[in-house]
Amino acid sequence: MFQHLFGTDGIRTLMGQAPLTIEQLPKLGYAIARWAEEKNHDNPSILLAHDTRSSCHFIKAALKSGLLLHKSKIFDALALPTPTACLLTRMNKSFNCGIIITASHNPSEYNGIKIIDANGSKISPADEERIHDLFNKTKLDSIDHAHLGNDFRALNAGEPYIHALASHFDKTFLKGKTIVLDCANGSTSSLSPHIFRMFGANVIAINAKPNGTNINANCGSLFPKSLQDAVIAHKADAGFAFDGDGDRVIAVNNKGQVKDGDDLLAILMDNPKYKNTPAIVGTTFSNEGFASHLTSNGKKLIRADVGDKHVMEELKLHKLPLGGEASGHIIIKDYLDSADGIFTSLSLLDTITKNSNWQMTSFIHYPQVLINIPVNQKKELTSTPVNDILTKNHGQFPQARFVVRYSGTEPVLRILVEAPDKNQAELLGTKLANQLREAIDTI
Repeated sequence: MFQHLFGTDGIRTLMGQAPLTIEQLPKLGYAIARWAEEKNHDNPSILLAHDTRSSCHFIKAALKSGLLLHKSKIFDALALPTPTACLLTRMNKSFNCGIIITASHNPSEYNGIKIIDANGSKISPADEERIHDLFNKTKLDSIDHAHLGNDFRALNAGEPYIHALASHFDKTFLKGKTIVLDCANGSTSSLSPHIFRMFGANVIAINAKPNGTNINANCGSLFPKSLQDAVIAHKADAGFAFDGDGDRVIAVNNKGQVKDGDDLLAILMDNPKYKNTPAIVGTTFSNEGFASHLTSNGKKLIRADVGDKHVMEELKLHKLPLGGEASGHIIIKDYLDSADGIFTSLSLLDTITKNSNWQMTSFIHYPQVLINIPVNQKKELTSTPVNDILTKNHGQFPQARFVVRYSGTEPVLRILVEAPDKNQAELLGTKLANQLREAIDTI
């Protein structure tokens, strides 16, 4: 097992497993506060937010017990979407960093911690490494009464975010439109319906009653069926499904058809602001049909490793404004250095309104099959049996595309197979999954 605190999107694991334990959370809080103190050379001000999981309250209390061993100032914003916390941290220059307690799209038994810098961006690998190192060295065996921090409530934390969004779009550009929002019983449940109504939409909100355990439960961006049904039932103009912390979004057009992150990028590319953009950043999981679509429009698909932080790295490297993942993480860099499901949805609606594309026509997808293999240990994939299997499959089926990687947020091996024919993709995916199961067991 790769023993490191951070995965592709912060810290994430089952509640009660390291480091989300009563022993380790105070150590983690102490390590984060010490890192923040080193970065800012003073007593750091930290914005703290969380999603709607019941476990967030315990994690927050335990984490604070370590954070407050430093002269840090914690501003508790309670339940708030991750992108909202990112934007608030960037807008409010008094915040040195932010902490969001969330497991994003995962079920309620998972939880995690995302850490952002003063710009509202995911912290760098070097910062992750420093926190990891401080965590491993931390021993909480004393309390210095003269070096304790303070805990405050961040009142009306969502209001600056609402005002910021209002400045990006015409005041009533959604007047007369019916929009369905699937809030995944997560942190967008109260905020997103209010924002869409602010722009004049008739909003149908579903899965917007979080109870602590129903977050992402057969709803939201991973389970769009209820959104499709609601769009059809209400004869809506469009629908959007967020994940638990609001950084992902999947769309449904007025015919009830699902549009993933690749589709959203293809549609956003037609926004007047991005028409002259020479390239879009996707990932290794981006559909080859999207790459072909970009080529036919004189643009290029740059593939990053999976994870929105890797997409952001490529956007910075190539000085591009638009990128994302098929899963629904869309980064619109001239707005924010991280994904925001609400802003992406509004930007998409703005684009399809200007282009009269309410069917959200995008491109023809190549057939893809994604298979997840549960694993107890994330063993090296560069070893001889695994590497030999992948090389052989590439050689035998050159027309297919194979991507094999461990999830950064769950104990699973993800296998993506893309082929010209759906049946072939399914057969190749099943065959490869069986081969890899056996190979990993022998390592």
